[in-house]
Amino acid sequence: MKETKGIDMEYLYAPWRTAYITDAEKGKIEGCVFCHISQHPDMDEAHHVLYRTERCFVVMNRYPYTPGHFMIIPHRHTDALEALEEETWVEMSLLAQKGVRMLKEGFGAQGVNLGMNLGAAAGAGIAEHIHLHLVPRFQRDTNFITTVGHARVYGTDFQAVYEKLRGMVADFLK
Repeated sequence: MKETKGIDMEYLYAPWRTAYITDAEKGKIEGCVFCHISQHPDMDEAHHVLYRTERCFVVMNRYPYTPGHFMIIPHRHTDALEALEEETWVEMSLLAQKGVRMLKEGFGAQGVNLGMNLGAAAGAGIAEHIHLHLVPRFQRDTNFITTVGHARVYGTDFQAVYEKLRGMVADFLK
């Protein structure tokens, strides 16, 4: 077991994730990962970008809570929601509304969690660049393994989920 902030974390064997992990290490990004993704539209497939607009982009979460978890991120680098241009916030909100519809109607989610962790103290993993999470939820998708076993199980192929959602973009996000 590995000590993590005073909590013992157990890891489950998931051999299908080896390529994902080794690719991430080979292409380690310097600086803000979200700015890197924003500035490299030619790498959208490799970065698992679902959609881009003038002010924002929609990208799969590399460390998802559930299959289909994605984020809406402004191109502008800021850690302050209150400093974001109103037009950008409106665009993020409209994309969130369309994204919820896509997750429910296209992906079969029975609910969706929306959230922003503003700052490291609020739990943001990448605190320097705001982002809005959309996490699809399903009846009985929660269990005690995360709480009791300190492990997370991702029960489907990440790339397959990305391709499925990317195929729905024209029907839902545009």
